[in-house]
Amino acid sequence: MVDWILRFVKGIFIGSGFILPGVSGGALAAVFGVYERIISFLAHITRDFKDNVIYLIPLGLGGVTGVFLFSFVVSFFLGAYETQILWFFVGCIIGTVPALWQEAGKKGRQTKHIVILIIGFILSLAFLLYGQRLFGGDIPQNTATWTLAGSLIGLGVIIPGLSPSNFLVYLGMYKDMSDGIKGLNFMIIIPIVIGAILTVLLLSKLADYIINKAYAGFFHIIMGVVFASTLMIVPRDYNYKSLGTLVIIVFLVAGVVLGYWMSNLEERYKNKNINL
Repeated sequence: MVDWILRFVKGIFIGSGFILPGVSGGALAAVFGVYERIISFLAHITRDFKDNVIYLIPLGLGGVTGVFLFSFVVSFFLGAYETQILWFFVGCIIGTVPALWQEAGKKGRQTKHIVILIIGFILSLAFLLYGQRLFGGDIPQNTATWTLAGSLIGLGVIIPGLSPSNFLVYLGMYKDMSDGIKGLNFMIIIPIVIGAILTVLLLSKLADYIINKAYAGFFHIIMGVVFASTLMIVPRDYNYKSLGTLVIIVFLVAGVVLGYWMSNLEERYKNKNINL
């Protein structure tokens, strides 16, 4: 029972990674020592099926609980303090950069990987800017686009360090998603769940293969995408000459501290030999 509760609590934290921009559900799964088992199960779903399902049930229940809990919190603060919270999110992302840089170079880093990072950044930025011009910063919200949102969340499961919420903030869907989850709007929830499940099932084997064959290049591309999406969510319509800028700086620094702390949990626990 204690182990079950511990996995449930881990699931709550992992669930927060699908709601909080700058925080990756996949990365948090790695932090708590369950990522490899999740990916192995998804890539080879019939292998040790019963044991894996029994092990992952409390994680799944905790993840759903975490999504709902953090949806209430985020929905309130984005409605009342949008600019401050967006800068807090930017800080969270900045705080994860050192760990993401270290993770990307874990199996070696060459000049070509830096070039890949730059190309990934430029292409991602061009794609996001094109999307902004096409949709005016807000993508139409319907079943298809909510399924797309679910697909992004699914990518956050199988790709550590990728925060799907960054893109949802940029696309103008993030607050509506949080409100929809909080209000149990199944017109939003069901397409998201379907998109996430389909993406995870379809791409888990591919992600497993790419990570094993081209680890460094894969993660440097992810870094480029993260940098581009972060730049796009920076609020531009705020009077930064006002005293409110001091509050924004506080939120930014708090986000950096939180992001840095969360992203370094895994290494900290490894050093202390704590079995999570």
